[in-house]
Amino acid sequence: MSPPEPAPDARTLLVKIFGKDRPGITAGLFDVLAAFTVDVVDIEQVVTRGRIVLCALVTAPAGRGAEGALRSTVHSWAEERKLQAEIISGTGDNRPRGEGRSHVTVLGSPLTARSTAAIAALITGAGGNIDRVFRLAKYPVTAVEFAVSGAEPGVLRSVLSPAAAVHDVDIAVVPSGLQRRAQRLVVMDVDSTVIQDEVIELFAAHAGCEEQVAEVTAAAMRGELDFEQSLHARVALLEGLDASVVDKVRAEVRLTPGARTLIRTLKRLGYQVGVVSGGFTQVTDDLKERLGLDFAAANTLEVRDGQLTGKVTGPIVDRAGKARLLREFAAQAGVPLSQTVAIGDGANDLDMLNAAGLGVAFNAKPLVRQAADTAVNVPFLDTVLYLLGITREEIEAADAMDGMPTS
Repeated sequence: MSPPEPAPDARTLLVKIFGKDRPGITAGLFDVLAAFTVDVVDIEQVVTRGRIVLCALVTAPAGRGAEGALRSTVHSWAEERKLQAEIISGTGDNRPRGEGRSHVTVLGSPLTARSTAAIAALITGAGGNIDRVFRLAKYPVTAVEFAVSGAEPGVLRSVLSPAAAVHDVDIAVVPSGLQRRAQRLVVMDVDSTVIQDEVIELFAAHAGCEEQVAEVTAAAMRGELDFEQSLHARVALLEGLDASVVDKVRAEVRLTPGARTLIRTLKRLGYQVGVVSGGFTQVTDDLKERLGLDFAAANTLEVRDGQLTGKVTGPIVDRAGKARLLREFAAQAGVPLSQTVAIGDGANDLDMLNAAGLGVAFNAKPLVRQAADTAVNVPFLDTVLYLLGITREEIEAADAMDGMPTS
């Protein structure tokens, strides 16, 4: 049987220690407290640039004069070690945190004091309390996470999302709880997301119609043209192209910085990873093999007599098709949609982003940034890991154990 929790109104002491960090401070403080037979209710410790802040919330010692003796002993111990000590007595320290817990991840390059102040004020204004803040990464962007209670995630997201563009930061709000740590499925768009290129433009360059295709592609991604019509119009321009160009295009494809790191980190954690593309299986099948993906789906260029016919075969992977494929992949993976993440940049990704538990607009068009749960506007795909609470140190430590460079 578990021991009873301290009563919410039990008397407590908050013991705070500040100063230059060195080995043995934590053990030393609790050795001092042990002499007064107190129970530990909570502990927080942070070391920043070699300076320690150690907070211990303990029950008040029993017996006449015991509290005074504890205070005197702790202060003497701290002074001997050239540390500062503060002891605050009170009650009500053990009450549960407010309902509606969230993780608010902020990415900045740089992250300024002005933007941090604005974000903190907005969280408070929405009824949230910032329980903890810690850094996830210091490069290639600064990433920090706020643990917030007292405000529903949807409320926080509606307040913070408009502020991201104003303060030149990226902000993601994710509900707290076991669900965040559950095995998930991540599904990504390909062109301008997993890779830096638009595949049809690479094909078009070999056909001598690159500018014409690029104009149609841009209009489709902005949502100005029906995707299926634009796809047929662009593919028709490739008619007669020798099928050997497929190998050339595969060799020309450039992965987005951080793509390999994102995928291998997710795979280490047991995530399943897939891609859906309005591009072509001639490229996505190769990416699936090279990157060790679990799922891949795209359109297929028709080849006849060693040449592209200017047509595609099979069902079209368009905006609705991407959302349908997300659901199919989730069903095959045994993952509820609430535990899926979708990443994309174009208007044809919107249904998929909205269907996923977390939709991430990656260097996206304005229309997509406004509609997605969160937006990442830095050119590093592995920054998505910070939105899942994974730190840069954890990523690099795992890579080092496997003898891999981060890329």
